[in-house]
Amino acid sequence: MSNDNWYRIDNVAKVFLASISKRDTRAFRVSCILKEDIDRELLQKAVLMAIQDRPQVQVRIRRGFFWHYMEDTDIRPVVTEENDRICPLLYDPGKAMLHYKVTYFGKRINLDMFHALTDGTGGLEFLNIIVLHYLKLKSPGKYENVTLHSGASADDLSQDSYRQFFGNMSLSRKSKKNAYHPGGFKLSYDQLQFFEVHMPADRILAEAKQMGVSLTSLLGAAWMLAIRDEMPPRKRRKKSVTVSLPVNLRKYYPSHTARNFFNNVNVTHLFDRDITLEDLAAEFDTALKNQLSEESIKKQMDNYETMEYVAPIRAVPLFIKQLVVRSVTGFVDRKVTLVLSNLGIQKPPAEVSEEIENYNGFCSSNNLFSTIFTYKNDLTLGVSSPYFNTSVVKNLVRSLVDRGIDIKVYATEVIK
Repeated sequence: MSNDNWYRIDNVAKVFLASISKRDTRAFRVSCILKEDIDRELLQKAVLMAIQDRPQVQVRIRRGFFWHYMEDTDIRPVVTEENDRICPLLYDPGKAMLHYKVTYFGKRINLDMFHALTDGTGGLEFLNIIVLHYLKLKSPGKYENVTLHSGASADDLSQDSYRQFFGNMSLSRKSKKNAYHPGGFKLSYDQLQFFEVHMPADRILAEAKQMGVSLTSLLGAAWMLAIRDEMPPRKRRKKSVTVSLPVNLRKYYPSHTARNFFNNVNVTHLFDRDITLEDLAAEFDTALKNQLSEESIKKQMDNYETMEYVAPIRAVPLFIKQLVVRSVTGFVDRKVTLVLSNLGIQKPPAEVSEEIENYNGFCSSNNLFSTIFTYKNDLTLGVSSPYFNTSVVKNLVRSLVDRGIDIKVYATEVIK
C-alpha cells in the first residue's frame, strides 16, 4: 500500500466519521440510468480510467492520535452487480477498504460514497466521469472530443475549501427547541426504506412559478404540510417542523474542490394556525433567501470552522473528540425534521445526453431525507426513511396528485 501522501480531514468529514452508525452509514448514492443494459467489463475499465481523473477518491481513512487523516492507497476498485443495500457501510477502521463503491443493475450505474470523501456535487462529477468513459469505451471514436474536466489542478481538486475560505470568529450559537419527528417504530435490523417519486418537471415548475417561489421552496413547503398532516393535533402548536437544506458553497466561493464544500441552512415553521401551501411556500421562500446571502453563510461557517483552532480542543485525544462530536451531532439532529437536498438540473454534455435516461440518488439518514434531481422533464425525489410508517410520503404524493400532477412511486422492499 502506498502512503507517500497524506491529507487532512476537513471538519465536515470529522462529523461524519464520529456519527456513523449501522443505519446511518453516512453514505450517499448517485445513479445514472442509461438506455441500454450495462456491460460489466466496460464499466470496470471505465472506473479504472475515471480514478486517473479523480485520484482524490483513491484514499484510505486512518486514525491518528488527535484526528483522522487520509492517505493514498493502491486498493483496486472492483465493479459488481448490485447485491447490497443502498448506501452501504463504506468505512470500517479495522479494514483496508475503499470508501466508495461502483455497482450496476440492468441499465443503472450506481456510485455509493462515504460522505467523508466528498459531497453530492463531488459525487455527481465523479459519476459523470465514469459514465463518459463508459460511453467512450462502448462507442469508440464517438465521444473522443467530449470532456468533463474543469481544468482544475490536482491541488485545487484536493483543496480543503473550508480552511481556505473561512476564518476565525466567535463560537456563538443560538439555542433552538427540538423539532418534531414522525412517531412510530423504526424499521428493524437498522434498515432504511427508499422511495423514488417521479413527476413531470415542467408541471411542478409551473406550480412554483405561479406561486412566485423557487422549486425548492415549493417542495419544502409541501413536505412540511405532509409532516403536519401526520402530527397529533396536540403537538402541532408545541413542536415546529424544521427542514434542513444543504447549500453548495462552490456557488459562493471560487472553489473547484472535489472534497466536501457545503453548508446547511434551516427553515422552520410552527403550525399554530391553518395555512395554505401557497402561503407556506412564500414564507419558506423568504426565509430561505434571507439565509443564502454570502454574509449570512460566511458568518455561519466561520463559527463552525473556528472549533478546530481552539487550543484545548486540538490537544484532546481523538476518542474523546469523537464522543463530543457525536453528542453535538445528535443534539443538532434533534432540531431537524427533514433534510431536503436539491442536486439541481443535471446537464451532462449534449453529445452524451441522448444515451442517458435519468439520474437519481439517496442519502442514508436516521430521519427523513429527500434528494431532488431534475433531468430533462423528469423530477425525481429520492426519499430515505427509517420508519415503518409511510404516511408522510403518502401525504406528500396525495397533495401533489390533488394539484393535478402525475406521480409515479417506486419503493424498496424491507424485512418486517
